[in-house]
Amino acid sequence: MVNLIWVALLLIGLLFAGINGTMKDVNEAMFQGAKEAVTISIGLISVLVFWLGLMKIAEQSGLLSFFARLFRPIAKKIFPEVPPDHPALGYILSNMIANMFGLGNAATPLGIKAMEQLKQLNGQTDEPSRSMITFVALNTASVTLIPATVISIRMTYQSASPGEIIGTTFVASLISTISAIMIDRAFYIRRRKKGGL
Repeated sequence: MVNLIWVALLLIGLLFAGINGTMKDVNEAMFQGAKEAVTISIGLISVLVFWLGLMKIAEQSGLLSFFARLFRPIAKKIFPEVPPDHPALGYILSNMIANMFGLGNAATPLGIKAMEQLKQLNGQTDEPSRSMITFVALNTASVTLIPATVISIRMTYQSASPGEIIGTTFVASLISTISAIMIDRAFYIRRRKKGGL
């Protein structure tokens, strides 16, 4: 379905460019966009390789296990339906840690695995469970200590101080995470009062 939407948007854009006589501008924008995409991708790859390497070192040294143990009590409170020894909790914690370091691309496969495990806990039904909804809200908001991807983009465009956003990003992501948990809980309580759960 998403592919059809993209094709429709492309065709509509080209149609309007042809009607308005701006096809030359569209062609220039397409080639410029492709060039910038390659430049940004190379910048992102270098930063992601660096941080993924650090994550591998952290995993081998036991630092990730330490963080997982540190955050396990919090995760158990946020996801009370997930058994403490279930693989879903491990994937959730790994996803949260990857997001904390701004590694959205590395966090995505972990998030998919977590959702697969949560769906198994939910009896493979299409109706999302409370834990699945909470995980999506938390994953979307996610506290970010080091926004590696954004720093990489700022470096690509020669920002004078690419890391100056670390403090504000942390505060903003912390507020968004707290808000996501509060809204999630408010909707859960409201739904339970109505007899939905």
